[in-house]
Amino acid sequence: MADFKDPHQEWRRLFSEFYGTFLLVLAAAGGGMMSQAFPNTISRTAAVVAPALTVMGIILFMGKVSGAHLNPAVSVAFSLRGDFPWRRVPGYILVQLAGATVAALFLRWVVDVSARYGSNYPAADYDAWQAAAMEAVLTMGLVSVILGTASGAQNIGVFGALGVGGYIALAGLWGSPISGASMNPARTFGPDLASTTFTNYWVYIVGPLLGAVIAVGLAYVLRGPGGGRSGSEAAQGDLVTEDRRADQA
Repeated sequence: MADFKDPHQEWRRLFSEFYGTFLLVLAAAGGGMMSQAFPNTISRTAAVVAPALTVMGIILFMGKVSGAHLNPAVSVAFSLRGDFPWRRVPGYILVQLAGATVAALFLRWVVDVSARYGSNYPAADYDAWQAAAMEAVLTMGLVSVILGTASGAQNIGVFGALGVGGYIALAGLWGSPISGASMNPARTFGPDLASTTFTNYWVYIVGPLLGAVIAVGLAYVLRGPGGGRSGSEAAQGDLVTEDRRADQA
């Protein structure tokens, strides 16, 4: 566990979160922006499934490095659960927001349309509070899946990527018409900052964070307190190499 807890490895974890969030927003915001640049070429189904599959791949290739939070609401939830140190939350959130912003700026440059087409907004004729409620419920489910696949007997290792990616796709398929199914303050922040359009951005802060808090409460009801080795390793990453594991055994 020495490498696992080594603070000198934090830069790797921060870079991992930056890179992973960059890839997530590249797919999530890219769907809307590419649809604007090339009308009738990308369906809503494709636009919500693409980021889900991207998250699945990200968890598989970098989950062991940083925990693959990719989402401030997930970082907060892991900390509330007792699986992630609060002192590391600001750094994670900062690089998640930065990764999302760089992705949106890259898309604006390459696709050559406003990044606002890649952001999330409440649907026309729907109140912002309705969109916030939708974001809260969708995020509650997402964080429940993440915490569940990272804890104790429910820990299913790399196959947790299937659960998380599958949930994101399904939530987007039915929930995106009202709120965009962001479930992630960073995912919406990047395109909003790149387009300097923060219309109803509070929806995508309040909704996901409220949903994450509720999910932590539900996790306690279902499995008791967190803070165990399984959940902590899933939340924080595990940089111990296989050779070092053999030496430590």
